[in-house]
Amino acid sequence: MQLKRVVVTGLGALTPIGNNLQEYWDGLVNGKSGAAPITYYDTEKHKTKFACEVKNFNVEDFIDKKEVRRLDKFAQYAIVASDEAIKDAGITLENVNKYRVGVIWGAGIGGLQTFQDEVMNYAAGDGTPRFNPFFIPKMIADIAPGHISMRNGFMGPNYTTVSACASSANALVDAFNYIRLGMCDVIVSGGSEAAVTIAGMGGFNSMQALSTRNESPETASRPFDATRDGFVLGEGAGALVLEEYEHAVARGAKIYCEVGGGGLSSDAYHLTAPHPEGIGVIAVMENCLRDAGLKPEDVDHINTHGTSTPLGDVAELKAIKAVFGDHAKNININSTKSMTGHLLGAAGAIEAIASILAMQNGIIPPTINHTTVDENIDPSLNLTLNKAQKRDIKVAMSNTFGFGGHNACVLFKKI
Repeated sequence: MQLKRVVVTGLGALTPIGNNLQEYWDGLVNGKSGAAPITYYDTEKHKTKFACEVKNFNVEDFIDKKEVRRLDKFAQYAIVASDEAIKDAGITLENVNKYRVGVIWGAGIGGLQTFQDEVMNYAAGDGTPRFNPFFIPKMIADIAPGHISMRNGFMGPNYTTVSACASSANALVDAFNYIRLGMCDVIVSGGSEAAVTIAGMGGFNSMQALSTRNESPETASRPFDATRDGFVLGEGAGALVLEEYEHAVARGAKIYCEVGGGGLSSDAYHLTAPHPEGIGVIAVMENCLRDAGLKPEDVDHINTHGTSTPLGDVAELKAIKAVFGDHAKNININSTKSMTGHLLGAAGAIEAIASILAMQNGIIPPTINHTTVDENIDPSLNLTLNKAQKRDIKVAMSNTFGFGGHNACVLFKKI
């Protein structure tokens, strides 16, 4: 069977450093930190008092007020980002077969704010089970692609991938496979998350996963730095329109790049910690390269998972050295989580977008907040520290990993 070629024809972003695609890119290349004190609730008794919130955002500028009440924030973010990507791609029901347009979306948690609010309201009452009739449809993780499909009339495959922080990268790999196997012409893919809540922050704090650098939140996300002390929780959404190449050409679509390959693997090691030698990460990058039919020396840029955790950063860089050998020092490696924080299930989507825009613009966004060399990290690696670097990128990879040992890698090629 001859596999179809798959390209990216639309992008949309709603992030802690920019509320649309252009703002997001400007924030990335300028090394903007999205971390700041939390505004959503009183943090006085919390260990971590900051996060990467979406800022200056009024959802009613995008979605009808009545509909907003029926949507958890993670679904609101999904709609806004996907609207931008669909408009960017120029997709309408007049130029596509609606039965061959799908929505495959990623969310690691889903409607956490809704769940928290409903349970707390019940606990504060007299024991009578009074719940909002929209409680379940607001909360469930699959509801975001449902809303996107209903809003646009897309009647192809429609579901959510849930693999913790690898969720939206997983969604992209699934979307890529559906199209190249000839099962769809177009798929809106990506991910969204809105876990900056009392329960979300409290839960991650109890695991000692979050940075507690409350005195300097804007510098708290510091991947690869010796003084890193955990990740910074972020929120938002990223959306990509994937399309079969001939279909895109036939309708005169703008093409950002080609999706070259996708890889998946499992650590099969620990509930939350990566294997110290990055064995699962080695496997996922090798799987992705094999799928793309490329050699390690073909890769110019890797957007790492790079969460700013003591164990994870070192394990991922060890894996990169194991896969790429001497060529590793020739690759521009970065972590855009240094700016956006960790968007959990949406991370893979916004980082795929960062990789694509880096390729299109010939600029690698920096890994900001690096001040102290970690002796466990090979100094010959180019981690794109503190300042963006110009580079002609022909092949870029984006790594995303999740609790449970889920690993996903997506590769993009200049076209």
